[in-house]
Amino acid sequence: MYKIGVIGDRESVLGFMSVGFNTVITDTPEEASAALKDMAANDYAIIYIVESTAVSIQETIASYKDSPLPAIIPVPGKNGSMGLGLKNLKSSVERAVGADILFKEQ
Repeated sequence: MYKIGVIGDRESVLGFMSVGFNTVITDTPEEASAALKDMAANDYAIIYIVESTAVSIQETIASYKDSPLPAIIPVPGKNGSMGLGLKNLKSSVERAVGADILFKEQ
């Protein structure tokens, strides 16, 4: 059975703990990268990563970009959104369709 995991700083992942998601509290990019690799290798279908943590491990995240699983989803942290999730959505749509059909820059 697939699992759902969350990676990030303590304050940002506390809410996910309360609903029963498996969480990994990380303080360094090395810890976050190792946690992502471990979750990806252990049947996690969805991995939420706090945006501030995701920014520091972009290369590791990119290595899973073309894999069907896990879905790696950046979520806002305790300080609010950095816009990373919207940026990734735009990039995914452009890759799939070949053009920016959602966010046409003016």
